[in-house]
Amino acid sequence: MDFKEQAGILLTVSCGHAQVEQVLSSVQFGDLIEFSYPIGYSHWGVYAGDGYIVHFAVVDESQLMNTFRGFLQTVFPVCGDLLLGETKIRRQLLLEVNVPKGAKVSISNSQHDIQPSPVDEIRRRIDGLLDKEFTYKLFTFNCEHFATFVRSGKAICNQIPRKPKNKECLEATELFQVFVPSY
Repeated sequence: MDFKEQAGILLTVSCGHAQVEQVLSSVQFGDLIEFSYPIGYSHWGVYAGDGYIVHFAVVDESQLMNTFRGFLQTVFPVCGDLLLGETKIRRQLLLEVNVPKGAKVSISNSQHDIQPSPVDEIRRRIDGLLDKEFTYKLFTFNCEHFATFVRSGKAICNQIPRKPKNKECLEATELFQVFVPSY
């Protein structure tokens, strides 16, 4: 069974076979991947090729934090992996991302008024940020800021209430840039 077949089996449960096939058949390196959760917010990552996504993920955590997160996910099963406090930029198979029931997975490049960077710049950003740990801040330093920074060099989040659309978060951009080598 190849990657697309495996991904189709796992993600079809949550998203529907046609939706999964569409994403896997057309996704390109550097595309923004959006996981629209039924409770009204989205998780974001960047497609890194070969079936992988790079995104904010749960950091290696203590048993106590793991138990607490598990409890919250039992209470709020439509949330996927709840990002609390410390997170880590991970490269993970798309089929292994914790996608809650009812979520929609899509390529969402058009939701941001940004030009994608050349592939070598996207790759440099991924390489510089991979495995780095950050404190997740819902309004100022989140997964959408990360994904848009990797794709364009500008950290943007459009799902923050009462904030202008496509406005760069300079603080998040500057923090991410610290870890990306310049050539």
